[in-house]
Parts: sequence; C-alpha cells; structure tokens
Amino acid sequence: MIHEILPVGLLQCNCSVFGDPESRSSIVVDPGDEVDSILDVVSRHGLKVEQIVITHAHIDHVAGAMELKRRTGAPILINEQDRRLLAMLDMQAGWLGMEPPGAVTIDVPVSDGDLVRAGNISAQVLHTPGHTEGSICLYLQDARKLVAGDTLFSGSIGRTDLPGGSFEKIMRSLHDRVLQLPEDTVVVPGHGELTTIGEERQSNPFLRSNR
Repeated sequence: MIHEILPVGLLQCNCSVFGDPESRSSIVVDPGDEVDSILDVVSRHGLKVEQIVITHAHIDHVAGAMELKRRTGAPILINEQDRRLLAMLDMQAGWLGMEPPGAVTIDVPVSDGDLVRAGNISAQVLHTPGHTEGSICLYLQDARKLVAGDTLFSGSIGRTDLPGGSFEKIMRSLHDRVLQLPEDTVVVPGHGELTTIGEERQSNPFLRSNR
C-alpha cells in the first residue's frame, strides 16, 4: 500500500494519501490546504482519487476538500454530526485570519462501523466524538494504521474547548475505542509526529492518569 503524509496549511494538518498499487485507486484524508501538492503526490504514483475523507469539520482539515473534489470528481465523506461546524467555516476562518473556503457539502455521510474502500484498501470508520461531535478515526486493520484526526496526538489528546468539544466524550472515545486497538498500531495524528497505541498507553499523561 502506498501511504504518503503531507503536512498542509497554516496549522500543518497531516493529510494522508493512501494508494492501492494494483488498481491505482486512492483515498485522500483531510485535505486541509495545498491541493496542488496533494495532487502532485497522486499524480506521481499514477493514482485516481476515489474518496475524500474528512476526520472532522475544522477548517484546517477541510478547507481544500471542495477544490480537490472539483479537480478529481471524488465524493466528500464526513460524519453528519459535524454539519453544524461546516456551517461555521467562515467564522472558523476569522479565528485564524484565513480566507473563507466557501461552503463544503457532504456527499456521503459516514457512521461508526462503515467501511471506506478504494481498490484493495479498506478503512473502518470509528466514530470518536470529543474533539468535535462528528470526529472520526480511520482504522486500516491490514496495515495496522489509525488515522486519528485530532482525537489523539503523540503525548497529548485533542482540545475540547471549541464548539462541539467534550472532555468526557473524548476520554470515553479514547478508552473505549482507540486504546482497544493492537499496541503496534501506528497512529497518524492530525498534526505532529506519528506514534503507536502502545506508546500512548504507556506514556501519554492524559491516558495514564485516567486509567
């Protein structure tokens, strides 16, 4: 499986490009900005974008989604519970001093347990509310990888003080869903360095103190 991670935009959101080398199908996760750079990766590997998946509707993860859809024809997949945040993108842009990206539409709502597929790539949707109501993670079981959005970071967890955030919910999501995955699962957080489930179980101060 092809997997490239591009930190994009003002807040350096980790955008993932997953490609199937046999069918040349691909999934792009969290195209927050720099769509030209994302498409350069897609083109270099001779891929076709089949799905655009958004882990949550904060502007740094979703701002480039409509342009990527326009240029590839791929549908946008988001959890319905973040629809209210999508309606606040202009306000979110103001918080960061960014240009408003315009309206972002949900083509395919995704829920807990859904499978996102492109060629031989299959990712299970885990609904992990807490950072936002509609936050999701993508678990690629065969590759032992978790795209965690802003639910889990190396040594930290997602903030819960923005609209739709809940510390109680994110802790429940982490303990009941995320930490149940195998220890060797590689975690691709929404920002920053990669980690593993085992490492976060042992050393993440938020998780160690709330066992």
